[in-house]
Amino acid sequence: MTDTGAVQVPPVVAPAGSTDPAAPLVVLLHGRGSSEADIIGLARHLPTGAAYAAVRAPIPSGAGFAWFANRGIGRPVEESLTQTMSWFGAWLDGVAPPGRPVVLVGFSGGAAFAGGLVLSRPDRFAGAAILYGTLPFDAGVPVTPARLAGVPVLVAQGDTDTVIPRELLDRTWTYLVEESGARTVARRDPGGHGLTVETVAELHRWLSELSAGPRPADDVAGPPRS
Repeated sequence: MTDTGAVQVPPVVAPAGSTDPAAPLVVLLHGRGSSEADIIGLARHLPTGAAYAAVRAPIPSGAGFAWFANRGIGRPVEESLTQTMSWFGAWLDGVAPPGRPVVLVGFSGGAAFAGGLVLSRPDRFAGAAILYGTLPFDAGVPVTPARLAGVPVLVAQGDTDTVIPRELLDRTWTYLVEESGARTVARRDPGGHGLTVETVAELHRWLSELSAGPRPADDVAGPPRS
């Protein structure tokens, strides 16, 4: 392990869904202090037909693992993020050669990591879900206007999330909805830092529709109505 926590061995991966090596691959990225064993359960609530891979982050963190060293909540150390993205990319290129669609689904710290990956290589991914987390601003990742032009993105946040700094949540929302050029589906729900039933249902719809054609750009949803 280097001084920023990157490792040189393949990641631990929990698979689910299709075993067809040509099936679309949905990569599930857990939050800080968690593991692949926690997030793989999400696959049970998502569309059939895809292959799911929950990947363990490389850096030990508490009882679990993290995707990068932090200089504050939601603020990756640039060198650490660069190293772990390179490590992840080497694994991904081995399991998903060109032509196999890859979608990233990240929660909390995994959302920041997913954001870093898609911003670094927007042409590599068929979409990215940024759930209850921030993009990795000020960490050497491009966040220029139209950087994600045409890329399907789902962003979901909780109105009362007190884990991720509100400034970072708002900056992420503004960039993805107004500046990135992505085909963004955005929703805010009542609640804090945790997946809601409504957000999981939206994720299911969003993944299903990736193969059925685009939804309107910048589809912004507020709290669901009763």
